[in-house]
Amino acid sequence: QVQLVESGGGLVQPGGSLRLSCAASGRALHIYTMGWYRQAPGKERDLVATITRYYSTNYADSVKGRFTISLDNAKNTVYLQMNSLKPEDTAVYYCNVDSVVWGQGTQVTVSS
Repeated sequence: QVQLVESGGGLVQPGGSLRLSCAASGRALHIYTMGWYRQAPGKERDLVATITRYYSTNYADSVKGRFTISLDNAKNTVYLQMNSLKPEDTAVYYCNVDSVVWGQGTQVTVSS
């Protein structure tokens, strides 16, 4: 069974940056895709970005050019560098593995 540990959320002013990390452990040898999703209050959980073990990436249109997803295969760790943050980026961010395993979520709040 795969376990995910997320870190890096917090409060940031508009225009600021944050970096999220998600480390997978356990039966992680066959991970193909890792990614980030987010859920704002009263809204559905939406895709932010995904990356395959071959470093193919996919981004939501709303974050293209501002967020960068990266992967350290040796550490089974995925990162999300978030720049030029906007208040509408405020949400709980969830790490995901192979569309099956979810992390506990980390709060990102963008506010002045």
